Amino acid sequence: MSFGPDDTPYDAIGGEERVRRLADRFYDHMDLDDAFKIIRELHPDDLGESREKFFEFLSGWLGGPPLYMQRRGHPRLRMRHAPFPIGDVERDQWLACMAAALDDLEVAGELRSFLDARFQQVADFMRNR
Repeated sequence: MSFGPDDTPYDAIGGEERVRRLADRFYDHMDLDDAFKIIRELHPDDLGESREKFFEFLSGWLGGPPLYMQRRGHPRLRMRHAPFPIGDVERDQWLACMAAALDDLEVAGELRSFLDARFQQVADFMRNR
């Protein structure tokens, strides 16, 4: 995957199909791997709506269509996550889960470095404990 100055991360990762796959793999890992038990317990039993919302969010956040904004309004990430205890453990599990999903999609090189840094920033921002 190339990632040049004129590419959005959305385009560089492969567009809608791959962004949806990233969201799905993220939740697959969260649901199936006991290493992510703490963050899994913060989610509903049925992850269908969570998967869809995450795909919509990632689409716009990565520079693609702003699906979340169009369908649900501004993400207001901190407000929407405020009811959930998010500390270092939850942040680290979330980041490890995302790393596993990125590995599954074989995202590497400059794009991977860019995404790792951006996800780290967002995950740090979400901590409320």
